[in-house]
Amino acid sequence: MPVPVILDCDPGHDDAFNILLAAAHPAVDLLAVTTVAGNQTVEKTTLNARRVCAAAGIRGVPIAAGRDRPLHGPPLVAENIHGGSGLDGPGFGDGEPDVPQDPRDARTLIRDTLLAHPAPVTLVPTGPLTNIATFLLAHPELIPRIERIVLMGGSTGRGNTTPAAEFNILCDPEAADIVFSSGLPITMFGLNATHQARATADVVSRIAALGTPLSRLCVELLTYFAGTYREVFGFDAPPLHDPLTVAHLIDPSLISLVRAAVSVELTGTYTRGATVVDLLGVTGRPANAEVGMEVDVAGFWELIVEAVRVLGERSGD
Repeated sequence: MPVPVILDCDPGHDDAFNILLAAAHPAVDLLAVTTVAGNQTVEKTTLNARRVCAAAGIRGVPIAAGRDRPLHGPPLVAENIHGGSGLDGPGFGDGEPDVPQDPRDARTLIRDTLLAHPAPVTLVPTGPLTNIATFLLAHPELIPRIERIVLMGGSTGRGNTTPAAEFNILCDPEAADIVFSSGLPITMFGLNATHQARATADVVSRIAALGTPLSRLCVELLTYFAGTYREVFGFDAPPLHDPLTVAHLIDPSLISLVRAAVSVELTGTYTRGATVVDLLGVTGRPANAEVGMEVDVAGFWELIVEAVRVLGERSGD
């Protein structure tokens, strides 16, 4: 049976590919998409989710906007990586996408989706964890309706926004602390894993060779993303962080996992937002998460290219 999934995201170039993968693969039942402020404002991330779904022919999946700021403090955006729109590169144009925004807010859509589905649902947050923490606080009675949380965020090592902190966790450390302390089964894919999944020139050529409007859009996305990662981080190819979450649900053998205690630093002068991952068990704290480590990069890219092929052919019918 396919895994029932709610994506909570902040598109974002890598989020866009995660939406495509979740919608394309028969092992995943994409029930809903919720958006949060992160890579850009929530207005822009919501529009971007609608644009991606419209371009890929993904219809019938409700898209709802969530929180426009973290639980505490001002919002943080990643315009230096994702551009002023949050999804710079392709020419989406100024028109409204023909995929609508659901009138409910993210918390209500998550609630309604959990209540409507006969089996527990997997939450897949790939942006700041504000929506998920807010939902857990508002609806503790529905926690048994959540199968697990599979998230992109944090790192076993250093950060990418401060020396210690990865962007998603730094955007809302308090929300991340609530999620990691929730007692729910959590699988975390941090920078140590996602930096292995880089969109090399060979990968981009394979996607371009598909020759569909969607594949051309994907090449434009990856080309822009490559430029900012080269300029900001000096990477020779951009890592596609977020789709490791859905790739894991499709094929758990693609990424090795270790169980560890994960804590979120809330008060450190230089380390706020860091995920402290006790790989050696030195703290004595019980493990509260599975942590992604080694990635089968070739297998991962097979899934991504196939998703673009399937949706490109489907949307061209």
